[in-house]
Amino acid sequence: MTRPGSIIRTALLTVLALTALAMATAPAAPAKGSVAKAKARLRAVAARLDTVSTQSEIAVEKLNQATARLETIQAKIDENQRHLQTAQENLEQASEQLLRRAEDMYKARDVGIVDFIFQADSFDDLISQMDMMQRLGNSDVDTVHAIAAYKREIKDRRLRLKADEKAATRLVAERERHRNELVALESDLRALTRKIKKQIKKLKAQARLRAQLALTGYSGPIPEVDPNSPGHPEIIAIAKRYFGVPYVWGGASPSGFDCSGLTMYCYAQIGVNLYHGATMQQRASSPVALTDMRPGDLIFFGNASFSHHVAIFVGGTTCIEAPHTGDVVRYGTWTGRDAWIGGRF
Repeated sequence: MTRPGSIIRTALLTVLALTALAMATAPAAPAKGSVAKAKARLRAVAARLDTVSTQSEIAVEKLNQATARLETIQAKIDENQRHLQTAQENLEQASEQLLRRAEDMYKARDVGIVDFIFQADSFDDLISQMDMMQRLGNSDVDTVHAIAAYKREIKDRRLRLKADEKAATRLVAERERHRNELVALESDLRALTRKIKKQIKKLKAQARLRAQLALTGYSGPIPEVDPNSPGHPEIIAIAKRYFGVPYVWGGASPSGFDCSGLTMYCYAQIGVNLYHGATMQQRASSPVALTDMRPGDLIFFGNASFSHHVAIFVGGTTCIEAPHTGDVVRYGTWTGRDAWIGGRF
């Protein structure tokens, strides 16, 4: 039989799959409508997450209560066992006392009674004979009866407590299962929340890239954007090693660099092979809006049809570049020029 929690979680996983499919198949444009829909999904998931989080807290509290009750019952069972042990010891003492009185009768040569006693199959058989117990002494018999009755009561109580323990154990297991299902559901919802937030971030980056490209007159398809990619910040440290190296047209070595030769040489040191040419490097890169660039990204200057220069983005308005003949590899300022797009590898 399928549990309700499992059905809920299965339904959520279906939502996850459909959401992922919608994200994967969504067109690159338009952005505003897509962002609005993603935000609406995010609000719905957040509301569901709040509800499940509350349910999870309630489930934990109920589990704690059930566990406490089970522990109380188990403590009572332990206490009852101690009472049972005491009753058993008292019963044995009273029984020994009764047998000693029977032995005294034997010594007094009350043969009929002695024969009756020693013909009994067991002590229980002996004390079941009311006329015999009367002859042994009503006070002793009453004591034995009282202790035996107390022992039976304790045994009955133990049976009831064991039944309570079984029910409490089952309740703890059920509540623990329910708690675990809610925790898993909560985890799935948090994962979905992260996924939607990433999608919103990606859609916004796509919109900025579209706006950036529109300024250049670009009318082609908008490439995919991954704003969560860290880029290659290590390129900054690599490029700084070559500060002061002179600009050499067509150069791509520490003896001299041109703009694309510098970027090609630096990226080769992290295993990324680039073409020697700014336009070719731009077309091979994943385009990034200038407002979304990260350290190590490339900045291309020119327009959508031709990039005449490339530099390495450092941060803010700063770049590293091999500017032109007569200059050297150094820091530069990329703003206020004809930078048109960023690129990431």
